[in-house]
Parts: sequence; C-alpha cells; structure tokens
Amino acid sequence: MERISRLANSSGFWLATVSSVLVAIVSYRFIPLGVQQGMEFVAHNLSGNALALYAHIGVAPVALALMPFQFMSVLRSRWPALHRWSGRVYVGAILVSGLAGLQLAFHTTTGAFATVGFATLAVVWLGTTGAAFYFAVNRQIARHKRWMLRSAALTFAAVTLRVYLGSSMALGADFAIAYPIISWACWVPNALLVEFYLRRAHFLKHRTT
Repeated sequence: MERISRLANSSGFWLATVSSVLVAIVSYRFIPLGVQQGMEFVAHNLSGNALALYAHIGVAPVALALMPFQFMSVLRSRWPALHRWSGRVYVGAILVSGLAGLQLAFHTTTGAFATVGFATLAVVWLGTTGAAFYFAVNRQIARHKRWMLRSAALTFAAVTLRVYLGSSMALGADFAIAYPIISWACWVPNALLVEFYLRRAHFLKHRTT
C-alpha cells in the first residue's frame, strides 16, 4: 500500500484536507445562527425529526475533520495510540451520523430520487467504514487501508455536496431539480474514483511482480 502513503503526500490530498476541515468548521454555523437561518434546506426536519437532524449535523463534521488525518503516515508512526483513538472516534461519528442520515433521507422534500440517493449513501458509508474497522481490529492492515479509502471518499461527499449545491445556486438552478441530482453526484463519482485508483494500484502491483 505504498501508493496510499504517496497519495497522502500529494497536493490533492492537502487540498482535500484543508477543504474537509473548513467545511467541518463551517458546518457548525447552525450553533450561532440556528438551523432555520444557517441550514434552511434541512430545517423542515426540526418538526418531528429534530433528534436525527442534530445527530447528523452535530456529529458528521467530526468524522469529516478527522478523516484526512487517518492517512498521515507521520501520525501513525509517531503517535500510533492517537491514530487508533482518532480512528475509533471517526468510526463512532459515522455510526451516529450515518444512522441519522439514513433516517433523514426518508424525510427529504425533493422526492424519491433524492431519498434513494441519500439513503444509499448512508448505507454504503456505514458499510465501508464498518469493513475498515473490522480489518483494523483483525490486523489486516492492507485491507483496512483500502476500505478506509472507500470510507473517506464517502465522507468527502460532505464537501462535494456543498460544491455542487453552491454551484447550482450560483447558476440559478431550480433547487427541486438540482438537489435530487446532487444526492447522487456528491458521492458516486467519489466512490468510482477511489475504486479506479485501487484497481489501478492492484494492476500495477501485479504487473511488476
């Protein structure tokens, strides 16, 4: 998995790290502003679904902020205990926010296409993260790293969703049309890109052996 270590030192990785941390911080704007003003597009969940809403918007940013640091080899080598505990917090945050996100998916106001998109994201996010945790506990480190990359791609959907949502608003797109598309676009390309990277790494490894 030397290619994953090199990936963690690339300029793209550092761009993803900065954007993940910034989005995680900005996500807490609902604390000073309130959900109605700071996150208007999900504010309808305050009526009858507030627990899931606060569980998701309050805990998911923790996973997003921690995610890039799980791939920094210097942290793993110098402070392995910190890596393990931050990884546990990452998994726990996804367990809480993923289950909450799954519930929220069934309360979207933009139709069944968006519901299925976000619900599928929640299930796959939970599944990939659970696999990464399982392989870490069982000391299958190579598999752990691969599944962590898959989990990270889905965690990064929090960033790509905001990029696409902001772009669609800037272009004057109809929210009711754009949001269901974004419910899939925010994570499917991420997942496919990581899968392509892993398959290519596997191919190159076996071609040279």
